[in-house]
Amino acid sequence: MRVAIMQPYLLPYLGYFQLLHRVDTFVLLDDVAFINKGWINRNQLLVNGKPHLFTIPLAGSSQNKLIRDIRLLPDDRARRKLLATIRQAYRAAPQFARAFPLVEAVLLSPEPDLTTLVANSLSLINEYVGRPVPLVRSSALAKPSHATGQARILAICRSLGASDYVNMAGGASLYAAPDFAAQGIKLHFLQPSLLPYPQGSGAFVPGLSIVDVLMHNSPVRVRELFEWAL
Repeated sequence: MRVAIMQPYLLPYLGYFQLLHRVDTFVLLDDVAFINKGWINRNQLLVNGKPHLFTIPLAGSSQNKLIRDIRLLPDDRARRKLLATIRQAYRAAPQFARAFPLVEAVLLSPEPDLTTLVANSLSLINEYVGRPVPLVRSSALAKPSHATGQARILAICRSLGASDYVNMAGGASLYAAPDFAAQGIKLHFLQPSLLPYPQGSGAFVPGLSIVDVLMHNSPVRVRELFEWAL
């Protein structure tokens, strides 16, 4: 079984989904410290042809808390404002009528737990493109509480009976293939492929939130983009 492990990102960029769709089980690493100003609750849209950073407000987020303990701010006014921005920015996009209700369902979900909301949103998007992938929270898996770094990853892989572990190419320096091989696990690295797609009249801007991908591409094409990576 091929496994990948990533922190739970809400409405992440295309490369996140390319990793997710290269494996049989995708683990949301929620029992590590939250990172302020990371990409867990932030990403970018295309507004007037330029990247526009958005942030999903959280309640009491702190780097002293584990991701599994982070909640969304109960007041959804900021999320409704974000939806208004998305509507304005993408109302002329070819897939707006199909994709906007999906994005709206994610942002207006009453789910207070950040990791659960991420899991639900990933599942919704995977169903939208017709390719579900099992999602597991790392906090639900048995492993030594003291394990960190590569040891934590190996413990998660063992608990799932993984034969292969796939990580983003940017993390190649963090892992040693012989250590994985010693436990019967093959180590792989994925290089995301951010292929251009029509975004309107301006120059292509890669690496935006999946929202941008959904607005400009049919579900069939989105699935093709998910499966296109080295």
